[in-house]
Amino acid sequence: MKPRFGRVITAMITPFNEDGSLDVKGACDLAQWLAHQGNDALVLAGTTGESPTITQDEQIKLVKAVVEAVEIPVIAGAGSNDTKSAITNTQRCEEAGAKGILSVTPYYNRPSQAGLYEHYLQISESTELPIMLYDIPIRTGRKLESETILRLAQETENIVAVKDAAGDVEATAQLISEAPEGFEVYSGEDALTLELLVVGAVGTVSVASHWTTPETVSLMESFFSGKIDEAQEMNRKLVPSYDFESGDLNPNPVPTKAMMKVLGLPGGDCRLPMGPEPEGLQEKARSVLMGLGRH
Repeated sequence: MKPRFGRVITAMITPFNEDGSLDVKGACDLAQWLAHQGNDALVLAGTTGESPTITQDEQIKLVKAVVEAVEIPVIAGAGSNDTKSAITNTQRCEEAGAKGILSVTPYYNRPSQAGLYEHYLQISESTELPIMLYDIPIRTGRKLESETILRLAQETENIVAVKDAAGDVEATAQLISEAPEGFEVYSGEDALTLELLVVGAVGTVSVASHWTTPETVSLMESFFSGKIDEAQEMNRKLVPSYDFESGDLNPNPVPTKAMMKVLGLPGGDCRLPMGPEPEGLQEKARSVLMGLGRH
């Protein structure tokens, strides 16, 4: 049985026009292309979608347009470090047609685990949509502890998954072993996807799948049909893509937007403070594509 949101989900960039304004048509075109490539769902306005620099109004416009443009589910990034704001954004995304919510751990203010529990409990009570928690302590400054995740999974009906970008495979394995039936873990870090699948993750919310969806689908199919050697070989083929997608000089989503330019797909430049694109990044993108057998 496939997991609730599918196995391959792209955390989609947010395309911008040359003047930095939201490129709604470009977002729809890119979403359609990603759906055609084989994605099971799309995440809009997550970290890769530059959520810190898009307004709620822009996000709602984005969600409405993409929901109408594709048949696969749209999961809206609707988190905030302000609980009231997160609730408002969650409800607006639900009204806009999203089929799920990705809710990142509150950032910068570093709440306690008790505060995180209450934050997510109130979000859960505000919507009928299924919620995927997003644990990425390197960006938020606060780990969403397994005990908190388990409590939320056990005590709510619609907190049903977590996007795990914490980088601790052992802790994830323990979480999966204790989670209630139906609670799903997705890899949120491409380089650890295969390792997380081994300990029980059901799929990936991926950045590299902007250009590696067919290969990622193949990896999933091989792994879940028991062809582990084939999955390992595909994973080795994807390592240069994982290395390319982010770095200190070109943090995510700068490399993905460079890749979209090479592929002739919508994207534009990142809004500040993420830019500018480093010189030579598009040449690296071409080299990554050649390594995948594309010219």
